[in-house]
Amino acid sequence: MSTIKPQNAKGTRDFGPIESNRRNFIFSTIRKHFESFGFMPLETPSVENLDVLTGKYGEEGDKLLFKILNSGDYLAKAPEDTLAAKDSRGLTRHISDRGLRYDLTVPFARYVSKNQNDLAFPFKRYQIQPVWRADRPQKGRYREFYQCDADVIGTDSLLCEVDLMQIYENAFADLGISDISIKFNNRKILLGLAEVIGAKEKLTDLTIAIDKLDKIPLEKVFEELEGKGFTKDQLSKINPIFNITGTNDEKIAIVTSIIGNNETGTVGLTELNKVLALGKEVGLTRIDFEPTLARGLDYYTGAIYEVKLADGSMGSIGAGGRYDDLTSVFGVKNLPGIGISFGADRIYDVMEARGLFTDIDNSIDYLIINFDDSMELDYLRLANQIRKNGHSVEIYPSNAKLKKQMSYADKRKVKKVIFFGENEKSEGRIKLKELATGTEEIISISEL
Repeated sequence: MSTIKPQNAKGTRDFGPIESNRRNFIFSTIRKHFESFGFMPLETPSVENLDVLTGKYGEEGDKLLFKILNSGDYLAKAPEDTLAAKDSRGLTRHISDRGLRYDLTVPFARYVSKNQNDLAFPFKRYQIQPVWRADRPQKGRYREFYQCDADVIGTDSLLCEVDLMQIYENAFADLGISDISIKFNNRKILLGLAEVIGAKEKLTDLTIAIDKLDKIPLEKVFEELEGKGFTKDQLSKINPIFNITGTNDEKIAIVTSIIGNNETGTVGLTELNKVLALGKEVGLTRIDFEPTLARGLDYYTGAIYEVKLADGSMGSIGAGGRYDDLTSVFGVKNLPGIGISFGADRIYDVMEARGLFTDIDNSIDYLIINFDDSMELDYLRLANQIRKNGHSVEIYPSNAKLKKQMSYADKRKVKKVIFFGENEKSEGRIKLKELATGTEEIISISEL
């Protein structure tokens, strides 16, 4: 048998003990803030039926779905003409009916629709699980990554928008990332702009193109829109929104002048103004109205968010929005919803680059040095006493040379080493050494 090169699938990563410990810190911090606002945990399967997933993320999103081949001879039921024509899209319908989830929002909507009679609305849930996208891997973008979502469904109250932005500010502050900006917009404003220029039916084309502004220059966005049938006159009318600067109030004034009396856009501006006012009253300081924020997913209908670093060193590290009609595709109407997501993998990269993990990298409190096999029972008893008092402890498994055991303690980032041999046992004492400082002390076992 040939030797297999032990490498990861492209766009995926392993996480060793140090990385896992750091990631768990991120997850537990975010979870704490979700729960502080009354959100409850939920988990859904990694695999969903393709009819659940397709058509919810736009044409671009559908291309990034990981599809799973049907079990058995998956080509047996494929039409001969489709095989002969090498029609991959047509063939997919016959050989695959399942896929890996693209996000956590659509599976959540499916869950709510399936269990609507058993849930108390508004229903608030959080979910911390991996998702998969067949994207081109690059810095901060992976094919398998974790999302940390919080959603509330069954109410259209704008208090939900304020709560979710508070979660963002509180959680990022707790993680040590305080230089964030919560980019905020409303899809009704974008729809209003589309209506003003006579392109209501092309809202999806507009939002998909605008959503690429952080990747391609404005002229390329306009070229794409012209290719979708937008006229130069239409684009000139909305061009001012791409050059807006100033305070939130100043930017809102400019957008209001462009929207004019358009009813849809006015509703969006009214909602946005109320959220900004409520946010100001509860001390939110990092909300930045961004009229070009589009969020290219088809299901958003109201408020939309993106969280970015002030220095621009990373793409969005959080995003979300309102999706008032999402459950209707599952036959359940009148269940407005809104949610946010934390990009855990990007958050990890930011924290690692900034050295924010220093205080959580110690993985174990004590290591008991093994001097003699005859003292194994003594070591076990001592370790159990320490654990009962809420500390982590490990016994080195063999009486190896002291240098080897101390080297192990250093690599494991042990806080304190316990020296407990025959002499210490006869005296009822132990010697402690703190590895970070080299400080040593002798104390009684009861003191420990």
